[in-house]
Amino acid sequence: MNLTLARSQLALLRHSRRLTTLLLIATIGLFWGGNWPAVRFILMDVPPFTLRAIGFSTGALLLMSWARWRRLPLRVPAGEWPWLIATGFFTILGFNLATAFGQLKMPTSQAAIIAFSMPCWALLLGWWLLGQRITRRQWLGLACGQAGLLVLLGPMALASGPQGLAGPAIMLGAALSWALGTVLIKKRGIWQSHAVVITGWQFVLCAVPMIVMMMARETPPPPAAWQASTWLALGYHLLFSITLAQMLWFMNVNRLTIAQATISTLIIPTVGVSSAILLLGEPLSMKVFLALLLTLAAVAIVMLEKGKSP
Repeated sequence: MNLTLARSQLALLRHSRRLTTLLLIATIGLFWGGNWPAVRFILMDVPPFTLRAIGFSTGALLLMSWARWRRLPLRVPAGEWPWLIATGFFTILGFNLATAFGQLKMPTSQAAIIAFSMPCWALLLGWWLLGQRITRRQWLGLACGQAGLLVLLGPMALASGPQGLAGPAIMLGAALSWALGTVLIKKRGIWQSHAVVITGWQFVLCAVPMIVMMMARETPPPPAAWQASTWLALGYHLLFSITLAQMLWFMNVNRLTIAQATISTLIIPTVGVSSAILLLGEPLSMKVFLALLLTLAAVAIVMLEKGKSP
């Protein structure tokens, strides 16, 4: 009787954990997916270094204040600092800076698609740096997800010629940067510091070079001259993308395997492309719906694998 009860409780715990993970994935997908058109709106008034200086500084202030309010220890063990710096450099500074410049050189929907080729690189880096085996089911899920991205991208990548490759090259760099940072988070293993504190310090460190570059290279228009859409987009960007989604991503990477964490991000470009169509007036096509089905299939194949508990 006790054994049956224990098994029932364990099954309930696994189900609850899986449901929590899926909710985290959906939340991150919505927050980061909607951030793509938001950043495009902001870039109409605010140059890239200024945008990232504002975003990183605000993220640092909010997260560190939250950690202080919750009385979380702000001190990070000495052994975690190299990992904190490296993962912050790749997942926050490298990715966000590249995506800002990339969106200035190509349509937002295409930029999102290329950036989220990240799972391909993360799986390979995870195999190389972590020794994680890629199962047939994971390959199938990845193939479905990448097929969705290819459907969205279509033949446009080659149609623009060599002069139009700058944007895709920058976005590919963003994908590689995020992939490497994600694998390094996983390679570190168990972090002693809280995710809020880790992410807060990463924003602090990333904000410094952005402030320097903003002062040295840019002269943004005064805030009074910004459009209303810029202010609304900036509020969304700072609260949901920079602060909440970044922290949730750090938490989710530690809950999942590299394959599950990275393939789950394939939801984001679907949201990004759909919101770009609605908010930026980019063309609507049936291929978006096909890509959505392939993307959701990729997540379901990996996340609902029997016998696997994230």
